[in-house]
This record gives sequence, structure tokens and C-alpha cells, in this order.
Amino acid sequence: MRTVVTAARLWDGRGAVDEPSIAIEDGRVAGIARRDSAEPPDPLAGRGFQSPASILAQHGALAVVIEGDGKTFHYPGATLAPAFFDVHIHGAAGHDVMEATPEALGAIGRFLASRGTGSYLATTVTAPVDATLRALEGLAKLIDYPQRIEGANGSHQPVARPIGIHLEGPFLSHAKRGAQPAEHLLAPNIALFDRFLDAAGGHVRLMTLAPELPGAAELARHATARGVRVSVGHSDATAEETRAAIAAGAVSATHTFNAMRALDHREPGILGIVLTDDSLYAELICDGIHSKPEMVKLWWRAKGPERGILVTDAMSAAGMPDGEYMLGGFAVQVANGRAMARGVLAGSVLTLDRVLANFVAYTGAPLEEALRLVTVNPAAMTGMGGDVGKVAVGAPANLVAVDANGKLIASMMSGRPVPSLSAA
Repeated sequence: MRTVVTAARLWDGRGAVDEPSIAIEDGRVAGIARRDSAEPPDPLAGRGFQSPASILAQHGALAVVIEGDGKTFHYPGATLAPAFFDVHIHGAAGHDVMEATPEALGAIGRFLASRGTGSYLATTVTAPVDATLRALEGLAKLIDYPQRIEGANGSHQPVARPIGIHLEGPFLSHAKRGAQPAEHLLAPNIALFDRFLDAAGGHVRLMTLAPELPGAAELARHATARGVRVSVGHSDATAEETRAAIAAGAVSATHTFNAMRALDHREPGILGIVLTDDSLYAELICDGIHSKPEMVKLWWRAKGPERGILVTDAMSAAGMPDGEYMLGGFAVQVANGRAMARGVLAGSVLTLDRVLANFVAYTGAPLEEALRLVTVNPAAMTGMGGDVGKVAVGAPANLVAVDANGKLIASMMSGRPVPSLSAA
């Protein structure tokens, strides 16, 4: 069955098309064209059916017209864009990615898809080596066979898919560990990294590393040679130590401002380099809690639309009511939008659609530039731009519709609209 999606505008990851019409077949984009008129013809008019306009009046931004063997989804006034890609997320919907089961990733994936995220890097947290190896092995099987996730619990609803792994720990600084458990932090170790990568079936695509640790530069070079992107973070590094990590292959920074040496005018430290090195990508958690709006503006001025990446750093409490939840192997207390463990922030309860809307509100950035930060840039940084971060003929039909303020209107995965879900 052919599906057609129309809106006021399409931003496909490269440029914009006004009044687009996107044809979808078998879950993939079959064609993209510009409509001849401002509004599509209404095949139901005069046949005793409600018009799209009347449906819109009752149901908001979406009207669905059924024509013979196909459907047309109208999003008047909206911008269509690629589904979001989150490179830093630990869990959602009451589950942690380190559970590494079809049921856990199925629940996470269904919830994320309902909030516009189509792909993500399943992000580990520092844990005992054996627990990390077990999680990596389990995640690798689910990345290789995503149908196990989609069919979990007998559900075949559209899901966000894990397309790689972000190893956050154990090669992190004790001084800037945040909520990472100190007893499981380790010095950089190439042999152990190789064990992690082998257990993950080669699916580790990103690793956070503290540049000041002995052996960090050597590990960065080795990881880069094996195809893993290195992100500097959870670090008390000086400017010189950070430059050494970049020279060894580091390409990004993990949740800028958080778990980093504070900026100083005589020793700029890691943060000074992150904000001024134009070659370096940089993550940001944009919730007004991890970084105040003024700092978000500073980050935006420093990194701009080419190097900024918005992330959630969400943990299992995302989409859930206040209470106690797990992050890896330790408990986190969640109340009033804050996730806390041992007196420090421990991830977030964000979704990328909220991050995007927050970012537009805090900075006034043009929508198309803001969309880059959750689509094109994470795909480019990870080298995973094949089917992610774009709308193109032949690519999976993973789309979002957003309003002028970046607020999510609708989400579509593999050409199927995703119902708005609560995690409970």
C-alpha cells in the first residue's frame, strides 16, 4: 500500500522543499515531489465524508484521507524532517539499555518512537567489567536482529532502533565522575577496550574518555583506528591534555559543561578547548537544569549549526512518574524533572522532541539549523549517515512533523504513524 505524506515544508537534511509530497512504499521513501497547489485535492469532498479541514478542526494538525488502496497524511503548517538520532541515552519507559533484553529495548523503542526518535546509540554506564561485557553481548544481538525488539511482548508497533553503542565509562576521571560509580572506574586499557569491542560485535560507535588519564591518548588512537569515535568528557583535563586527545583522534565532547573542569581565563581546561576548537563536535543536554539558557546560548555561539549535537542523556525514568529508578546498577531518585544519585545529577528524563523545542526557545535559532543538531550532526559525527539523519529516496521513511517552534506534531517510523505513548 502506498502512503503519501504532505506538509507545508520538508527539510530533508540538506535543504528545504515547500509544499512537499512524499510517497512511501514498503516502509521506504519512494519519491519526493512538490505539490502543484497550496492544498492537496480532497478526494472525499462531495461524497458525504468530512473534509480534511473539518477533521483538523476536531483533531489538531493531522488529517488523514483514505483513497482506494492508499492513505494520505496531511500536516498543514508543519515542517517534515528526518526522525531524530540520540547518541547519548541510557534508557526510558522504566527500562535501562544495559538490561539488553528484547522486552527492555522494545519498551524503550516504542516510547522513543512516539517522541520522534528513530535511532539511538544505546549508552552504557560504568559498571563491573563482567556486567558491561554481558550488556554489550546482549545489545549486539539486538542490534543485529532488530526484529526481536519490534516483536517483543507480541507488539509490532514502530520502534526506535539502537544502531550502535556509546561506551560511557569506565575510562573516566574520578574528579569529574558525576554519578558514575567510583569503585568501577578504570585507567585506559587497550586490551580491555578490545574485549568490550569484541563483546559488542564491533557495534561500539562512540566512547567517552577522560584525556588526562595515563594512556588516554594511546587508547584514543587505537579506538579511532578500530572505527570507534572518541568523545572527551567526565574530565578534569587541562587545555594541553585535551588538545593531545584531539590530536590522537577525539572528535566530540560529552554533555558540554557537565562533568568538566570549570572554565578559567588562565587555564581554559577541557571546556575552553571544547568551545573554541572548530573541528570538535559537542553534545549538550538542553533542559534548563544541566545548563541554564544563558549557557545554552554560549554553546550555540561557539559550536553553531555545523558542530552542535543535542542529546538527552535520558535514563530509565524518562516518560515515567516521579520515583526511584535504576541507571545501570545504581538507584536514582527522580522528582520534579531532576534525576539525582548521591547528591549529583544522574542523567535526565528528557526526550529529544523536548530538547529541540527547549533549544529553539532558549536561543531563537532558525528551525532548520536546530534540526541539524538532532539529525545531520550526530549522523556525521558517528559516521552513520547512510540511512540516518536524512529524508531521501530509498531511505527508511522515518519522519517527524514539527511546528515553527520545534514542537513535535507527529512521528512516523517506516512509513507508519506512531501513536503518542506514555511509558506507563
